[in-house]
Amino acid sequence: MSESALPNTPEFTVSELSYSIRRTIEDGFGFVRVRGEITGYRGPHSSGHAYFRLKDEGAAIEAVIWRQTMQKLRFKPEEGLEVVATGRVTTFPGGSKYQIVIDALEPAGVGALMALLEERKKKLGAEGLFDPARKKKLPYLPRVIGVVTSPTGAVIRDILHRLADRFPTRVVVWPVRVQGDTSAREVAAAIQGFNAIPPGGHKGIPRPDVLIVARGGGSLEDLWSFNEEIVVRAAAASRIPLVAAVGHETDWTLIDLAADLRAPTPTGAAEMVVPVRSELLGAVDKLAQRLTGTVFRCMEARRTELRSAARALGTPESLLAQRRQRLDIAAGRLSQALVQATRAQATRFARAAGRLSPQALTHALRIGRERVKGSAERGERAFAVGLERRRERVERLAGRLSPQSLLGRVERCGERTGVLGRRLDGAFALIVERKRARLDALGRLTETLSYRSVLERGFALVRDAHGKPVRSAELVEAGAALAIEFSDGIVEAVAGPGHAPSRPALARPRKRDAEPAGQGKLF
Repeated sequence: MSESALPNTPEFTVSELSYSIRRTIEDGFGFVRVRGEITGYRGPHSSGHAYFRLKDEGAAIEAVIWRQTMQKLRFKPEEGLEVVATGRVTTFPGGSKYQIVIDALEPAGVGALMALLEERKKKLGAEGLFDPARKKKLPYLPRVIGVVTSPTGAVIRDILHRLADRFPTRVVVWPVRVQGDTSAREVAAAIQGFNAIPPGGHKGIPRPDVLIVARGGGSLEDLWSFNEEIVVRAAAASRIPLVAAVGHETDWTLIDLAADLRAPTPTGAAEMVVPVRSELLGAVDKLAQRLTGTVFRCMEARRTELRSAARALGTPESLLAQRRQRLDIAAGRLSQALVQATRAQATRFARAAGRLSPQALTHALRIGRERVKGSAERGERAFAVGLERRRERVERLAGRLSPQSLLGRVERCGERTGVLGRRLDGAFALIVERKRARLDALGRLTETLSYRSVLERGFALVRDAHGKPVRSAELVEAGAALAIEFSDGIVEAVAGPGHAPSRPALARPRKRDAEPAGQGKLF
C-alpha cells in the first residue's frame, strides 16, 4: 500500500479491534456442539468457575464453565474424559484468545460413560466402600420397611403388591426423582433422612428396619444417578440394612456394590426382605404337630416304664406280710418288757428317796439362794453400766442431729422431687401423644373398612324388616318391607311380586367382570 493511501485507512484502538473480533465470532458461530477430550482440568477455581481445554488430534480450544452452570451439570468434568460440549464461542480480549463458554456437558457416547464408571468404581473400591466385610445382614422379619423411589411409577405398586402377597408389613415411602439433574441429591438425602430417624420414631414416623432403593429399568444414562458418588457414599454409610433394586437383572450400578444386598428387580427386593407368611404358618403347624407327637410318645414310654416297675415291686400283701409278723413278735415281748421296766424304775426311785433328806434340801436351798443373790447383784451392776453406755451414745447422736444438716437433706430431697416431677410430666405427655397417634390411626382404619365408604361410591344396602342385610333376591318375598340405605339416607320400600326380568345376554356381564376393577365387595 502506498504512503498516500495510509491516512485513509480507519484507525482502531486495541480494545475496539478486540471487541469487533468478538462480535464477529459470536455472530458467525452462536451456539455450537464440540467433541473433544478434556485436558488441563484441575478442578473448580476458588470462585467456583472451571477452566480447561478441549482437544483432539489436531487442535485445542480453551473452555470455561461458569459457577451457576457448574452446579447444574449432570456430569462433572474429569481429566482425560471425552465429552460433547454445548455452548457459545467467544473471545477473551484480555488474552487475545478465543474460547467456548459451555452451557451443557455430556460424555461422548456409552464408551466414555463406561470408562468413567470403571474409574469411579476403582476409586470407591479402593476406599473400601464395596468391601463384603462391612455389609450388614437383613432382619428376618422387619416391622417397618423404608422405600426410596418415585411415588408415581409402577415400581412402588409392584413392591406394595408383592409385600401384601407375602407378608403384609408397614411401608414408609420417601418420594424422590429417580432420573434427572436433582435425582442423585434426592436419593442420597432420602437415605440419610431415614438413618436420621431415632429408634423410637419421630412425630409418628417410625424408623425402618430395612431400606429398599428401587427404580425400573432404563439405559445407562437413565440409571446414571445411582452411579454418583453422593449416592454410593450415602448407601455405604447407612446404618440401616439397604437393598438396591435398580433396573432389571442385567443392569448394574455402583449402588448395587455399596448396598448390603442387590436385588435383580424391585419385586425381587420385596421378596428378599420379608418371608412368606403362609410358609411360616405351615412351619409352625408342622412344629406343633411334631411337639404333640413327641409328647404323646414320651407319655407312652413313661406309661410302659411305670407298668414294668409296678410288676417288679410285687403285691402289697407280700410287702406287708413280714412287717405284720414282726409286729406280732414285738407285741408278745412288750408285756414282759413293761414288767421289767417297772421294776427297774422302782429300784431307782427307792435309791433316790434315800438321798432326799431335810438337811440336804436345806443345804441345797441355801446354796441356791446365795447364787440368786449374786446373780441379782451382777445384773444390777450390768444394768447400770449398760444404761450409762446408752446415755453416752444418745448424747453423741444428739450432737450429730443438728437443724442445719436436716434442712440440707430436706432441700436436696426437694430438688430431687422437682426433677422427678418434671421428668414425670414429660414422660406422661409422651405417652399421651403416642396413645393419641395410635387412636388416630385406628380411627382412620375404621373409616377405611366401614361399609359407608362403599355406599359413597354409589352402592346401596338393603335390609329386611328386622334390620338384617338381604344378600339375595331369592330371599325376598312379595310384599315384604325393605329398607334401602344410601350414602345420604334410608328409603322405605315394599317388594313386588316375582323377580326382576333377566337382562339380555349381550348386556349380561361376565362372571369375572361382575365387579369393577379395584371395587371391593359390600359384604
